[in-house]
Amino acid sequence: MSILVTGGAGFIGSHFIEYLLAHTDAPIVCLDSFNDYYDPAVKRRNIAEFAASSRVTVVEGDFCNSEAMRALFAQHRFEQVMHLGAYAGVRPSVERPLLYQKNNVEGTLVLLEAARAFPVQRFVLASSSTVYGGGATAPFCEDAPLGVPLSPYGATKRAAELLGLTYHGLHGTPVVCIRPFSVYGPRLRPDLAMTIFAAAISAGRPLPLFGDGTIRRDFTHIRDICDGLFAAMTADKAVGECINLGHSEPIAVRELITRLEQAIGKPAQIDFQSEKPGEMPVTHADLSKAERLLGYRPKVSFDEGVPEFVRWFLRV
Repeated sequence: MSILVTGGAGFIGSHFIEYLLAHTDAPIVCLDSFNDYYDPAVKRRNIAEFAASSRVTVVEGDFCNSEAMRALFAQHRFEQVMHLGAYAGVRPSVERPLLYQKNNVEGTLVLLEAARAFPVQRFVLASSSTVYGGGATAPFCEDAPLGVPLSPYGATKRAAELLGLTYHGLHGTPVVCIRPFSVYGPRLRPDLAMTIFAAAISAGRPLPLFGDGTIRRDFTHIRDICDGLFAAMTADKAVGECINLGHSEPIAVRELITRLEQAIGKPAQIDFQSEKPGEMPVTHADLSKAERLLGYRPKVSFDEGVPEFVRWFLRV
């Protein structure tokens, strides 16, 4: 089988390609635009370990380009698509909503059209816990009523889900929508809170904390996410479903800072700032559906994951 991984040079994408190399014999296409959302050199370092592999073809391209995607699908005749590529982040989406709509909604539609023209066995679409929005009841259950997304990012991810589910119902495209919760681990993006906090603490700089630190996030280790994504590629009853991938143990941001202080061995200098719009007060995954359909159970505890992240961060 041939597998397409979009966003393959990103944090989750590069880990997942390594996972595929370890767990399959399939040829893999790593598609990434290497845009400047954050330093493209970081993404190139992410793929350094596998870019020269005979099983991996790195394609620098934009999945919003319909002609290019049809040509790519025609050339490789993918059996499976892992669509991880997107513009991520709540706060940047408030500032640049049109960019998020273009990539996360139109780009997903372009790939779905390519998969309709050149049928695949499975199309896994990475969504986000932000689709639950304001008013959703925690723990978040996939089949309970959703709230209204609190940011353009959440809205674009929900729109992408709806397109995927529409193509499943209309054209039989075998779509599975996965909702990851606050993924972390080695190679974490530089724009995310855990990386920003670790950088500030290790350098002895003031750490910007928006709000009082009581918001809680369902931090989920990248290895657990990869397990769940891989299961979604083949699980018989997953097609046409939205499925959470989380840890189901929300951690307050202030507790995250404490754990980073302990792992780094330095105190944080906290610079309290006003809350930013668009942030959900809590994310908390109900994992009963993931366990039932994917056999998913998170294995990496926060106690284990944070020190591992810090060890990686202090090496780079």
